[in-house]
Amino acid sequence: MKFASVSSKAKIGNNVTIKDFAVIEDDVEIGDNVEIGSNTFIGNGARIANGVKIFHGAVVSTVPQDLKYKGEPTTLEIGEGSVVREYATLNKGTTYNDKTVIGKNCLIMNYVHLAHDCIVGDNVIIANSVQFGGHVEIEDWAIIGGMVGVHQFVKIGQHSIVGFGFRVPKDVPPFITAGHDPLRFEGLNLVGLKRRGFSDEAIKSISGAYDVIYKSGLNVSDGIKKLREGNITKEVETIIKFIEGSTRGIIRGEK
Repeated sequence: MKFASVSSKAKIGNNVTIKDFAVIEDDVEIGDNVEIGSNTFIGNGARIANGVKIFHGAVVSTVPQDLKYKGEPTTLEIGEGSVVREYATLNKGTTYNDKTVIGKNCLIMNYVHLAHDCIVGDNVIIANSVQFGGHVEIEDWAIIGGMVGVHQFVKIGQHSIVGFGFRVPKDVPPFITAGHDPLRFEGLNLVGLKRRGFSDEAIKSISGAYDVIYKSGLNVSDGIKKLREGNITKEVETIIKFIEGSTRGIIRGEK
């Protein structure tokens, strides 16, 4: 790190690689076995766990693009084993949530913008040039295709996948594939579910639940009531809780 600018106040763990022209500010905590690429900027409030890799030109824990933010101390957390690729821009939180969070073993690809107060779960993949508004929540194992725009306060459910180039104005329920414009339910994320060890019985229960939600002709509220009348597996309960907790409403069904 011959040409890097590293604050003496930053807390840096063992076996950390910091390449040329990186900038690390005062209020930064970096764990062990972390790699910081050249020309990266690690701002105040960064909390970077063990084994994280941050590639050339990434910008981590900069101030929120929110006019309500007045310089309060907030953080951006990156979990163990996550990877941040070139030129991603990751903003820290505002006093709304006090932090932006990226979980463990995530892959954040080139040119992703993750706005203030977003919460990203574990094992999430966010492809190139995805743009998030503030307060977005992404649950574990979700995949967001390249060039996707996600509206603020949207929630994307676990084990779901959003196809390339779409706009996400409403919540995307768990276990599904979402595509088309306007965005809608296209079916289950069968490949992802099978790769992650979901049993045939679990997949059948998920499929049956979405048949009720999207294909029965019932509105969403009545669909939830019908689901509660039947045999509720843990996967169906996950779907019900997600939909009941949605503040923006879920994406529409197939035409």
